[in-house]
Amino acid sequence: MNKIVLTVFPFLSVLFFYTLQERSALNNKVQEQDNAKIAVPLGGNSWVTMEAINGNEQVTDSGWINWENKEAVFSIYIGVNKPGKLKLSAMINVPSGESVIQLRINGVKKEISVKGTKEKEYGLGEWEVSKGYNKIDVSGISRTGPVFALIKDILIEENVSDKELVYVKNNADNYFYWGRRGPSVHINYDISKVENSIKWFYNEIKVPENNDPVGSYFMADGFGEGYFGMQVNSPIERRVLFSVWSPFATNDPSAIPDDKKIKLLKKGENVYAGEFGNEGAGGQSYLKYNWKAGETYAFLLKAEPVENNYTNYTAYFYSPEQKKWLLIASFGRPATQTYLTHLHSFLENFELNTGYITRKAYYQNQWVVDKEGKWISLNKMKFTADATARKGYRKDYKGGAVKNVFFLQNCGFFNDSISIGTRFVRKKNTVHPNIDFASLE
Repeated sequence: MNKIVLTVFPFLSVLFFYTLQERSALNNKVQEQDNAKIAVPLGGNSWVTMEAINGNEQVTDSGWINWENKEAVFSIYIGVNKPGKLKLSAMINVPSGESVIQLRINGVKKEISVKGTKEKEYGLGEWEVSKGYNKIDVSGISRTGPVFALIKDILIEENVSDKELVYVKNNADNYFYWGRRGPSVHINYDISKVENSIKWFYNEIKVPENNDPVGSYFMADGFGEGYFGMQVNSPIERRVLFSVWSPFATNDPSAIPDDKKIKLLKKGENVYAGEFGNEGAGGQSYLKYNWKAGETYAFLLKAEPVENNYTNYTAYFYSPEQKKWLLIASFGRPATQTYLTHLHSFLENFELNTGYITRKAYYQNQWVVDKEGKWISLNKMKFTADATARKGYRKDYKGGAVKNVFFLQNCGFFNDSISIGTRFVRKKNTVHPNIDFASLE
């Protein structure tokens, strides 16, 4: 009997020991889960939305730097799938002195004091948030050092799951860059009934007033080998841009062999023509032109297969101010024998610092002319968006049909997005544009 007791007792002791270990590990895991926080990186989810005169404030991949001015406002955008409360905190360090900073969410303001050169977690309070996108404005109230603070992330206590939040998760594949630019959106025109026979593509764009921030590219005539549209390049410069990709796949125009280079055949008055790279490579042309929001502009593109296995592409832009068609450029593309294919339009932002501002455009009165000279109205489209949208990092995108025109809208953190892949139909136009093709240069 004593033997049996002595044999069983060590076994029970070991079992009890491991049970305590498992329970302790489980308790630690539960505690870790309770204390878990979601880090929203500022490098991909914030902007300087109110700049100070001569201010140096910047958003970098590592967070905010050069935060010196009271007038500067950093804004963070986070989407949530239901209304409720978010408890926020942040890892903050102050290189010198002591600072008071202010947060504002949905009109409610709170202030906190921060100090110390060692990074420390500060509670930022519990906030009521609405369904959809919420903006967190952060500004400086006072400081005794040269900058208010250095901040890399906003932390959210896990009363919501990460899947319930919309934000740029990390910088893998350079998504801080793409996320701050915002989602690009596209119209893909249905040309199934005229495939492989389109010689001319006519389109019009009207940008509503106050929907043309710097960095906007309103692309009208996209095709399988290039694109043609209008841009806002700076507060004082706007362009009409036409580019054709080389058939040689590279981002470096100097690497293109001579027999694969895009050839400039002709260009219009005051039009710059050269090469481009970084997003493929090829021939580029643009006219500096002060186009205006609220006005309608027309774009006309021609493709014609020619001898020696080339296709020539020619772009014309109608100036309502001058009441005439302006030649932008004509390019010859080698190793190509085709009419116009994959007709599309798009709207994108190429300026990181304006990725929080909405832009919108109406794309209207689309027509094609086949190689026999027949006009055909395009009235069907499919809405698509880029990888930033498809990954769910940004959801401020939409497109569709309204009042017999198609439209695209992106950026600005609006909440009524349209499902990617949605198809739209508008009424066919019955009167085609009156264009004397023979009179074009």
